[in-house]
Amino acid sequence: MDYYGSQINNLIAQLSALPGIGSKSAQRLAFHIINMPQEKVEALASSLTEARSHVRYCVECGTLTDSERCPICADAKRDHRTIMVVETSRDLAAYERTGRYEGVYHVLQGVINPQLGIGPADIRLKELMQRLQGDVEEVIIATGSSLEGETTAMYISKLIKPAGIRVTRIASGVPVGGDLEYIDEVTLLRALDGRVEL
Repeated sequence: MDYYGSQINNLIAQLSALPGIGSKSAQRLAFHIINMPQEKVEALASSLTEARSHVRYCVECGTLTDSERCPICADAKRDHRTIMVVETSRDLAAYERTGRYEGVYHVLQGVINPQLGIGPADIRLKELMQRLQGDVEEVIIATGSSLEGETTAMYISKLIKPAGIRVTRIASGVPVGGDLEYIDEVTLLRALDGRVEL
């Protein structure tokens, strides 16, 4: 039964299509947006369209940014000889929240997953290998501890080791099957500090 009319139903449907937003949350958000002052709604709509138009991937590390190079890659104070390989931009943000990692990142935009048809050519491995042509001393592999994350870590290790670059893996402390973005900073720091040679 149609309780609200087509405009509200459409807004609820659009919001519930977002990841992690169920129908009740979408309904709550829709009513909140409808009750917001007009200028705040316009600012929200503008920020959505502006972000979609201007956000792109960093040419160096592959994270989301609104400039050619992200602030981390553009920072001369960061240690560009140490590269942490992560699955997503959310994982990068999780490590940045610890405030302790001083190197740079490489975002794979996924992991090797044969069941879903995702192979080595489908993630940003070629770009990683190109970055390693420069002055790189260590690659820290910080993929998740799922089967796919472990498979990707081993594959990357086998690719890099012949180049004579130190390859390490984040240590235990990250639960098996856990996503890095949901793990607290203390656990992430323990995993980073206890990384081991592969």
